[in-house]
Amino acid sequence: MTAAKTPAPNMPSNTIPDAAAQPREFLEHLYRAAVTRALPLENTARYLPQPPTKASGGRTIVIGAGKAGGSMAQAVEALWPADAPLEGLVVTRYHHIPPRPEGLKRRIEIVEAAHPVPDAAGLAAAQRILAMVQGLTENDLVLCLISGGGSALLTLPAEGLTLEDKQRINKALLNSGANISEMNCVRKHLSRIKGGRLAAACAPARVVTLTISDVPGDDPSIIASGPTVPDATSCAEAVAILQRYGIEVPGAIMSLLEQGALETPKPGDAVFTGHEVHMIATPQQSLEAAAAVARAAGLQAWILSDEMEGESREVGKVHAALARAVALKGQPFSRPCVILSGGETTVTVKKQAEGTPRGRGGRAGEFCLGLALALQGQSGVYALAADTDGIDGVEDNAGAFVAPDTLQRALAKGMKIDQYLDRNDAYGYFEPLGGLVITGPTHTNVNDFRALLVL
Repeated sequence: MTAAKTPAPNMPSNTIPDAAAQPREFLEHLYRAAVTRALPLENTARYLPQPPTKASGGRTIVIGAGKAGGSMAQAVEALWPADAPLEGLVVTRYHHIPPRPEGLKRRIEIVEAAHPVPDAAGLAAAQRILAMVQGLTENDLVLCLISGGGSALLTLPAEGLTLEDKQRINKALLNSGANISEMNCVRKHLSRIKGGRLAAACAPARVVTLTISDVPGDDPSIIASGPTVPDATSCAEAVAILQRYGIEVPGAIMSLLEQGALETPKPGDAVFTGHEVHMIATPQQSLEAAAAVARAAGLQAWILSDEMEGESREVGKVHAALARAVALKGQPFSRPCVILSGGETTVTVKKQAEGTPRGRGGRAGEFCLGLALALQGQSGVYALAADTDGIDGVEDNAGAFVAPDTLQRALAKGMKIDQYLDRNDAYGYFEPLGGLVITGPTHTNVNDFRALLVL
């Protein structure tokens, strides 16, 4: 059986599927509602600044990075006054440039680079962006478009580090189990563009940053490692994180970190005077949009949190315990209901024996593995977990779907779920079951989306 494909997330139907008769379609509808709430075109207009006056001679430079970079750039092009000059460069993930609407004039260059491990294309884009903002004046406006994924896409290693060093360190961080705040603390201190350094390069121009949040707490200094905002973390914290997870960096760089020589601009620094930061879409808003759809269908809807962190499989087990309590005892919620959560969980990738195929999958899939194992086929409980950017890890799926018969159908194929958990192979588990949720890139990113339906 091949993986079922979820309809494009930016084309929601007005008809809500019946939850009891079509539980998968119903949960997919909630996912699309969450994604649609975070699309840039619907959220940008109210935050756009006025262009520099013609009398001032000021320019408007658009720069940015992230999985939503292409759609954010197109939103600015569509909304910016036709008679006002506009130029710039934005970098997004490979295959994440959205189709260009008919008649939309191209005024911002959009390029692609690798995610989650940076590559030469991301390095070249960062160098070009840094060069583009040199020599600006106080009459110029820099509009910075930031979304999740920008840390890898906008890579410019600190002096003494090579791109290969950054790639190795980034891979180690991704596999370590470090949370997003820890990873980005390290990234900021090993970069010439992150952690507020891009804002410093733009001085004395006015900088307005529009951000789509993909991090717990919506902290702009964590999103894409905060290239245009102050950084409150320190070199000492970066050193502690590297040591905590056993990640090696070149000795000369470690010495500079220990001496505080790679420190980032801090809150209160004059380079941020007059800067504006606007959060145009957040995980909480998307969860609320999904909850509204569930309630419109006559179900109770409960949002646990938009800031959940922890090991994906363990978070899955916690969700399963809650769903079983609802199904068996009607506590703490009565049936039927929808339970929603967001945030950014982590996957600690286990080392495999030599020659053993590496597992495939990401946070959402591993959450579903942990959930399915803990549910043990509990009747009346269905679940969907997916990344709102449409890509779970580095595979082609957004996430996965769990039904009461998931374990039974897998066992009938000789598939034991604990073995797939041991090798972090959620993709390999759900693909033959038709349980993958595949949407393609959504052109936005507000982190993890999880929905449980208890009938």
